[in-house]
Amino acid sequence: MDRRGFNRRVLLGGAAVATSLSLAPESVGTAEAAAEPVKTAPAGGEVKRIKLFAEKLADGQMGYGYEKGKASIPGPLIELNEGDTIHIEFENTMDVAVSLHVHGLDYEITSDGTKQNKSDVEPGGTRTYTWRTHAPGRRKDGTWRAGSAGYWHYHDHVVGTEHGTGGLRKGLYGPVIVRRKGDILPDATHTIVFNDMLINNKPAHSGPNFEATVGDRVEFVVITHGEYYHTFHMHGHRWADNRTGMLTGPDDPSQVLDNKITGPADSFGFQVIAGEGVGAGAWMYHCHVQSHSDMGMVGLFLVKKADGTIPGYEPHEPHEH
Repeated sequence: MDRRGFNRRVLLGGAAVATSLSLAPESVGTAEAAAEPVKTAPAGGEVKRIKLFAEKLADGQMGYGYEKGKASIPGPLIELNEGDTIHIEFENTMDVAVSLHVHGLDYEITSDGTKQNKSDVEPGGTRTYTWRTHAPGRRKDGTWRAGSAGYWHYHDHVVGTEHGTGGLRKGLYGPVIVRRKGDILPDATHTIVFNDMLINNKPAHSGPNFEATVGDRVEFVVITHGEYYHTFHMHGHRWADNRTGMLTGPDDPSQVLDNKITGPADSFGFQVIAGEGVGAGAWMYHCHVQSHSDMGMVGLFLVKKADGTIPGYEPHEPHEH
C-alpha cells in the first residue's frame, strides 16, 4: 500500500499529504550534482482519529481494514510523526474476540489489546485504542529518552490463544511508521511480512511483487511473525542499519547492508532509490535461509525504465511444487 492511502483517511485529523521528489538516477552519488529538493516530515503534535475494522476474509484468513469489506493482509499502513496522538475506533465484525496491540508507541493499559487486562473486543463490539508518540529528550534525572520514531507494527493478541497466535497466522497484522521532523518522505511505501514460511500470507512462490520506476524513492517496512528466524535479502540495493535505513552523511558509521537477520516480532525499514547504480530489472528479494527461499519465500522488486519496460522480465505463473 502506498503512503497516500493512510493520509487520505486521516485528513480530518490533520495528516499532511506529501510525496517526495526522487533524485534523478544520473545525479545520484556525484559530488558535482546539486541536491534536488525532497519532501520531509513535519513536526508532530497533531491529534488524529481513524476507524479500523477486523473481519474474516473469504479464504478463511483475517485482516484489518479502514472500511468494512476491504480488509487486507497486511493491514493498512498507519503513519504518524513524533508528538502525534491517534485515537483508533476499532470495530470487531467477527464472531470471535480480537484486539489491537502496537509495538514501539506509548499507550495506557486500557489500550494494551490483551485479554489479561480486558482490553480486547468481543464479537460485534467496538473500542477506542489510543496511541501516543513522543520526541527524544532528556529526563529529569539527566538520562536520555529515545523518541518514538521508527518502523513498528500492530497485530492481534487474542485470536486462537491468549496471545493471538491464531490471529497472527491468519493475517491480523500491519505496519506503523513514526517519523521524526525532517525525515525524508518516500514516493511509495511497501510492507513485507515474513509470517512463518509465507510472505504477507500469500501462497508460496507467489510474491508479492512491488513496482517502481528507476529513480523513485521507495520505502520498505519489513516485519517478521511466526515461529522462525529469517534473513531478509534484496538484490541490487542496499540500506544503512539504523533507524531510517539512510546514512546521515559521509561520517555516519552505520553499517550498510543488503541482508539482515530478523526474528519473530522484529521490524525494521529502509529507503532505496530504485535502480540506483544498477538500473532497471526484476530484482529479487527473499529469505536467504536457503531452504526457506526454496520453499517459496521469494518476491520481486520490479524496477521499470522510464518507458515502462523491465529488461529480461517475462511475467509467468507461480511455480508448481
